[in-house]
Amino acid sequence: MAETATLLISCPDRKGILAEVTGFIARNGGNILHADQHIDFQKSIFFMRIEWDLSGFKIPKGEIEKAFRPIAQQFKMNYQLHFSSEVKRVAIFVSKYDHCLYELLYRFKAGELKGELVTVISNHRDLQPVVEMFGVPFVYSPKSRENKREAEEREIEILEREGIDLIVLARYMQILSDRFVNRFRNRIINIHHSFLPAFVGAKPYHRAYERGVKIIGATSHYVTEELDQGPIIEQDVVRVTHRDSVEDMIRKGRDLEKLVLARAVKWHLENKVLVYDNKTVIFE
Repeated sequence: MAETATLLISCPDRKGILAEVTGFIARNGGNILHADQHIDFQKSIFFMRIEWDLSGFKIPKGEIEKAFRPIAQQFKMNYQLHFSSEVKRVAIFVSKYDHCLYELLYRFKAGELKGELVTVISNHRDLQPVVEMFGVPFVYSPKSRENKREAEEREIEILEREGIDLIVLARYMQILSDRFVNRFRNRIINIHHSFLPAFVGAKPYHRAYERGVKIIGATSHYVTEELDQGPIIEQDVVRVTHRDSVEDMIRKGRDLEKLVLARAVKWHLENKVLVYDNKTVIFE
């Protein structure tokens, strides 16, 4: 397929933005393939994702950002420019739960996720055979209260050496330090059950069962310094009844977790997510 370029834009809303952006592409011989926009009317912010075919585009790929800059300055835009030939490099962090890991390993192997899975890092060795079965390098990085800082230093060194663009926490049962989170701002995706904060603790499904809940869910979000409070990328729910045992609820919850996480990772890798004010805009 021909290479494409994608612009992700956010700026104060005003007249003429759409005309200027599409005009820039049209004047230079670009064929628009996808265009999606959204306005936050309460805050008067304009958001846009536009993708066009670079075949026959008059501006060389390396000069597009410079050529677009006057329009960005005119409308006070925050913007990102991506190319379809760029493949994001991904690292997965995991502990002992394997359901999300299996889902991601399979989807990367099948080519369903547009990225390169470079490594899997874990604070336990339990899942090393699974990772190696898929031909992915495995890094054992044990953590304790005493060595956490040193372990994170080693992990950051690995991530930067490998040029990692995205970190996925596939049920990684460790809290990342503020320093780690700041280093990879909006590039760490987590998954958790949606009982938080009502059912915190080690056995949320047991507590939910005791309360007779009718819906369980899962939430995938970017990681911030405040635990489980980052910008939400994707959520989903499934109904449960009095006939469901604790084991049924756990199974349904894990099914949701792996699917919700996979969707969030897919959208990030396809440059379909814009973060603002601890929220996200997800473009279709």
